[in-house]
Amino acid sequence: MRATTIHGIRDIRVDDVPAPRVQYATDAVVRVVRACVCGSDLWAYRGAARRRPGQRMGHEFLGLVEDVGAEVTRVRPGDLVVAPFLWSDGVCAYCRDGLTSSCVHGGAWGGPGYDGGQGEAVRVPYAEGTLVTLPADALGDDRLLAALVTLSDVLGTGHHAALGAGVRPGVTVAVVGDGAVGLCAVLAARRLGAERIIALGRHGRRTALAGHFGATDVVAERGEAAVEAVRELTGGEGAPAVVEAVGTEQSMRTALGIARDGGAVGFVGVPHGSASGVDLGIMFARNIALRGGVAPVRAHLPDLLPDVLDGTLDPSPVFDLTVGLEQIADGYRAMDERTALKVLVTP
Repeated sequence: MRATTIHGIRDIRVDDVPAPRVQYATDAVVRVVRACVCGSDLWAYRGAARRRPGQRMGHEFLGLVEDVGAEVTRVRPGDLVVAPFLWSDGVCAYCRDGLTSSCVHGGAWGGPGYDGGQGEAVRVPYAEGTLVTLPADALGDDRLLAALVTLSDVLGTGHHAALGAGVRPGVTVAVVGDGAVGLCAVLAARRLGAERIIALGRHGRRTALAGHFGATDVVAERGEAAVEAVRELTGGEGAPAVVEAVGTEQSMRTALGIARDGGAVGFVGVPHGSASGVDLGIMFARNIALRGGVAPVRAHLPDLLPDVLDGTLDPSPVFDLTVGLEQIADGYRAMDERTALKVLVTP
């Protein structure tokens, strides 16, 4: 089959690789219908995260089940399914507690010996605990397919950030980051009942989309200027709920700076290239909570899926470029150069 591989800095290729097959009784093989490029894929693309030459890429996909192992009964060949960005067994103590990202048998797509989501097919370990079945008629609706594939990662991650920030009806929320995760956090905050949503970003198309998703205010400044702007919008107090969706030291400092005393920061930006930006003295003095981390997307799926299916949540506009699998290097380049927000891949 054909699959996306990485061979060095900004060297993305589509290579012939062995087609997946069921290896264990808990496996399934899924033929990919939709995949996408994630902002976190760019860290390997830019050389900030290490990958071995030839390693598979991609962790967001949905598709059709082609084959299953003997112990897989919940999904069957022909089912349309979505896969979270981490697989999990669904039965360990962490999974039972809803922390599927810490599953004792879990793992990530594209690791050594495993398929990536940006290919024609994927072997799915622990298919019973990992895959979620979708309505078969979604195959005929391109917009719905685009919305559903966000359940693999960005929508669930934005939701996780909003929960960590303590979003609730009537609250003011500030979202640091105008990437796909930050924009999905705006959607999630609106769904959870936030009265005011302040989006921090300076890219015109992205902030316009934030407004479409429910943001009531936009702050284009950065650093101390951003902190001052948010505090001015909130009567000097700051926001009780803050989402940090970038992962840099500056973004975390901004998030803590715009948080109201007694508030919370929900952080899902993957930390990279710097110190954390967390000043425990500030957090202690101002009673600011910090919650978040790797999103247990599989645990959030049952809550989010019905709202995507009925149109209450429509994250599909985060995709502003669609490419075929053979053109995926163009998609990486567009996201790297910020001419695309998020790229949808149609194998």
